[in-house]
Amino acid sequence: MTTQAQTARKRRRSLSSRLFTWLTSMNLAIALLSILAIASVIGTVLQQNQPFNDYLIEFGPFWYEVFMTLKLNDVYSAGWFVLILMFLLASTSACLIRNTPNFLRDIRSFRLNAQEMSLRAFDHSRQYESDLPAATIVERTQGLFQQLGYKARVKERDGETLVAARKGGMNRIGYVLTHLGMVVILVGGLIDSKMYLKTLNMLGVVEVETRDLPVSQVPQESHLQPGSLAGFRGSVNIPEGKWGDVVFIGLKDGYVVQNLPFKIEIKDFFVEFYDTGMPKSFNSNIKLTDKDTGEVIDETIRVNHPLKYKGYNIFQSSFGDGGTELEFDAWQLFGTVGTKQALEGKVNQERTFEFNGEQYTLEFRDFSLYNVNPTEGPDGSRENTNFGPSVTFRLRDATGQAVEYENYFQPVDFDGTKFFLSGVTPEVGAQQQFLFIPADRNNSIETFMAFYATLKDQDEITRIAADLVGQTAQGQQGGVAQSAAARSIADMVGTFVEQGFSALGEQVDQQLAERDMPPEMAEQARESSFRVVQSVLMRAYMETLQDQGVEEFADRDADFFEKALDVVTVIPNYGSPIFVELTGFNQIQSTGLEVTRAPGMFWVSLGSLMLTLGIFMLFYIHYRRLWVLIKPAGVNDDGGSARHRVVVAGTDARKNIDFDQAFAQFSDELQRQTESNEQKNPPSDPDNPGRPE
Repeated sequence: MTTQAQTARKRRRSLSSRLFTWLTSMNLAIALLSILAIASVIGTVLQQNQPFNDYLIEFGPFWYEVFMTLKLNDVYSAGWFVLILMFLLASTSACLIRNTPNFLRDIRSFRLNAQEMSLRAFDHSRQYESDLPAATIVERTQGLFQQLGYKARVKERDGETLVAARKGGMNRIGYVLTHLGMVVILVGGLIDSKMYLKTLNMLGVVEVETRDLPVSQVPQESHLQPGSLAGFRGSVNIPEGKWGDVVFIGLKDGYVVQNLPFKIEIKDFFVEFYDTGMPKSFNSNIKLTDKDTGEVIDETIRVNHPLKYKGYNIFQSSFGDGGTELEFDAWQLFGTVGTKQALEGKVNQERTFEFNGEQYTLEFRDFSLYNVNPTEGPDGSRENTNFGPSVTFRLRDATGQAVEYENYFQPVDFDGTKFFLSGVTPEVGAQQQFLFIPADRNNSIETFMAFYATLKDQDEITRIAADLVGQTAQGQQGGVAQSAAARSIADMVGTFVEQGFSALGEQVDQQLAERDMPPEMAEQARESSFRVVQSVLMRAYMETLQDQGVEEFADRDADFFEKALDVVTVIPNYGSPIFVELTGFNQIQSTGLEVTRAPGMFWVSLGSLMLTLGIFMLFYIHYRRLWVLIKPAGVNDDGGSARHRVVVAGTDARKNIDFDQAFAQFSDELQRQTESNEQKNPPSDPDNPGRPE
């Protein structure tokens, strides 16, 4: 049993020893550092903590799933990244534990037990013979060491004297500082990571909230109180004139709420733009009020110029809409076409309405005061044009399907014609398409809506068609035939309005095929049908202008008519029963603030200083040792004083050409001062100095 227990203990020791050796290996450290370097590159190139939809739209479903699985949208807080940091911390700490005691002993020791055979085996080793007394040689050797900055010790042993010297012990301290600096940096990084929050969540102390709730409705289990030892990075959007005292920290698939020890009120927010329409700078005038002391700070923060207060950093990170108040007309495109209803709304709010028995929801998403887009100038050159304010909203039906629109406040000029623009995005990731509604003489949309209402009124179109074919009250038979022709023309106009020109052509071709007409007559009849429809459309347009008091028909009216017909045929595919015309707004902006608390930053800075200092010591301080062994070598030829053999040896922790030169200079100077002659073929046996090698 005793033998088995000892064997088991040896196996356990062997396993722990192998594990410790693997943990302190250079290969593991290089592998971990390489992975961290690659992850850091990804975290730098790929924008972090963006909305999920942005990644889905930019990279597609496949890579979106890859990014979300690997948490590449938040690399520095990903579990695998933190785990690698912890492994690197353990590896570096193990190296320190294993090597630091040896290094400390090494820089305190002079190695006074070095033997002649070992000294002669050094790469840097020379031997001399001197007629000077041993005491004189020792004295001159110590003086030379002192002159060169070495610390020396002398040891007498068995008739011989060893002078050992060393300098540059701080090189070994550099190793310790380098590794200790890395440990301190990693500890600081872990303090500022989300490891603390993830641990609290794992223990059930903090719950992740996934619902989109007002702060007042977020459960207390999802709130963090101020004063935590861990760092955090959270964000919050605060509209102008409002205040906030919390930030939201993304965690897993939701968030937690970090309460702040102060309130932040946004007094004013303003943005400066480049000519290209890109924001040049955005600034927030804020009022910070300490909850405990009542201290008030008024400050303007801008990008890269944060407000620092009691360990908290408040950054200007983004801007958006803070609930702009909107006034708009809802023009009906179906049902009672051409009528409008004046309504009001707010960005980030919803408005429901019913149409033809179905419920719809208008979700106002954003408001933009400037929309600068590249356009083609009169000479063909590209230039930037401000399209003016726009509102972005979604129209959601009862089934939950939504189409996103972006409608512009004022008409935009294209080649001398002004249009009201409405951008349509039928689904997420789809390309935005535009509806161009021509503006009338008064830069209004009313003429088009009135014209479209006339075209959608079947009775009115029938009346116009009847007038066109000359319907009279003379003769019942003639009247019946003319009435049928009018209805047929009105039906063709309806087909054109509802389905477009191609559907009209198919309808005419089908009617002519039923009459079995010769090809020449059929072609003439087809052209005649199109001309009749064109005439009815023009008559409807002319009556619309007359109703608006237009007395003279101009070229611009003819151009309006052609462009209006292009719009009419695509309205059925617009996807909305109403057209939202923005008529007024009161812009309220929102500033996006990022609040951070980084207690680990001090340790990261300290570790960086230690790492820099340690690397400097490793590269620029040379740890060197020199030995001079003096021992009797016989009596002079004249029978006078005894001769002494001087063995000089040295080593440098970093083998380089500098030490080759330094050792040669030292040994040459020692030879000169001790009046020695170099032995070219020294004896191999120190106990028989007269026997050659």
